[in-house]
Amino acid sequence: MRQSLTEIAQSLKDSQKKVQLIYAFNGTGKTRLSREFKNLISPKEVDSEEEYQSKVLYYNAFTEDLFYWDNDLDNDLDRKLIIQPNGYTNWVLQDQGQEPNITAHFQRYTNDKLTPNFNSEFSEVRFSFERGDDSDSNYVKISKGEESCFIWSIFYSLLEQAISTLNISEENERDTEQFNHLEYVFIDDPVSSLDDDHLIELAVNIAELIKSSDSGLKFIITTHNPLFYNVLFNEIGNKTCYMLNKFEDGSYNIPVKRGDSNKSFSYHIHLKNTIEDAIVNNSIQKYHFTLLRNLYEKTANFLGYPRWSELLPDDKQTYYNRVIQFTSHSTLSNEAIPEPTEPEKQTVSFLLNHLTTNYNYWKAEQNETI
Repeated sequence: MRQSLTEIAQSLKDSQKKVQLIYAFNGTGKTRLSREFKNLISPKEVDSEEEYQSKVLYYNAFTEDLFYWDNDLDNDLDRKLIIQPNGYTNWVLQDQGQEPNITAHFQRYTNDKLTPNFNSEFSEVRFSFERGDDSDSNYVKISKGEESCFIWSIFYSLLEQAISTLNISEENERDTEQFNHLEYVFIDDPVSSLDDDHLIELAVNIAELIKSSDSGLKFIITTHNPLFYNVLFNEIGNKTCYMLNKFEDGSYNIPVKRGDSNKSFSYHIHLKNTIEDAIVNNSIQKYHFTLLRNLYEKTANFLGYPRWSELLPDDKQTYYNRVIQFTSHSTLSNEAIPEPTEPEKQTVSFLLNHLTTNYNYWKAEQNETI
């Protein structure tokens, strides 16, 4: 059954499951779904402490928009991350004093010497490598992945406190009233830039935190990462798993999946089927090149090739350039790539057929499905 994101958000709200785990490709609509859910539960935008007495706590791409860099372009010395004024961070940092916990979580996933230094108003933060001696500690600009880890660490510290507070059944015995109305936590793709080891650690930590909650709080987690999905699937009980699909007309469905990504939707098989459907329906878009590249990368990794381009047919550079044209992430509007032409669409079909008919990995997969 095809639905709108609003209808799907309503069905997630109506579910009685403690945990709902959703897998979807990037660009499918995970972040939009989190916004629809937030607007459904707490439709009124409030930039004050009242916001944290709402029924939902959510983390998504919009959370990261609360932070931006001042790179000190004149002197190139005092680089700092600016925190936009908002009740979310003011309450976590100023009112609840979560700075030590945030630092501990951040260093766990990055570097135990990389230290965030907040100003007294908690409106900006500088980062330095503290070596435990008298050497100077210059401020550095951290990577985008490290920045995501830092922002996630703020949210995770808040979530830890929310769960421990709500586990106290008597409201008058809690040290804050901020979470008394909280019913839902929506987490959309946390820190996808982590390496596999840290990503597994993050998933295990989230699972342990969820399992520690006994207040009736409900959790919705979305991800595009099969490894993250699988760890959560195996670590968390009392859950329902879905796969969010988007159709060409802008509608969606969200069928229940009863296994991890390998058993219930076989990520690589789903990639292949998605591309094949687009070929049959002549509906190939730019993102299908990304899916094709992903498929080549996974096959190359499995077969031990150092570069996925080695699996391409003759005239490898030409085909490589064609795929890269549609899978690079340009930020300049004048470099925008147009929609695929008919010959380019035929390239997708040709390269998919080449991959699945010339490598034993795919021949074995096809024999298993017969």
